[in-house]
Amino acid sequence: MDLTPLVPVGRQIIESYGDGRFRVTGVVLHGSILVFPERTLAWPVTDLSNVTAESLASVTDPAERVELLLLGCGPRMVQIPRRLRQLLGRAGIAVEPMDTGAACRTHNVLATEERRVAAALIAVE
Repeated sequence: MDLTPLVPVGRQIIESYGDGRFRVTGVVLHGSILVFPERTLAWPVTDLSNVTAESLASVTDPAERVELLLLGCGPRMVQIPRRLRQLLGRAGIAVEPMDTGAACRTHNVLATEERRVAAALIAVE
């Protein structure tokens, strides 16, 4: 029995992370990134203190139709500020903070299920 998940055409899959970079669907990106179902963007954030309403503007854009944001906090999970949780909640987006590795793995599982998930991933060394 084949257990390889079927990845919907055009979905972004995180293939690797570390050393300050990510490989997403065959493309290497340096630094932190935002991963949406159909595209990946550079994200000018180096740690959780840099996460602002402005840095999450593309996530809260109604055109993206994001239901869940996986927030990769770096090498370990930390609690996110209440203001960020409220900002995302007002946009109808649930947020789950976790370490970046866990966020990458969780993203891939949800992406294969065709969920409207985005991942905001702080790069780790």
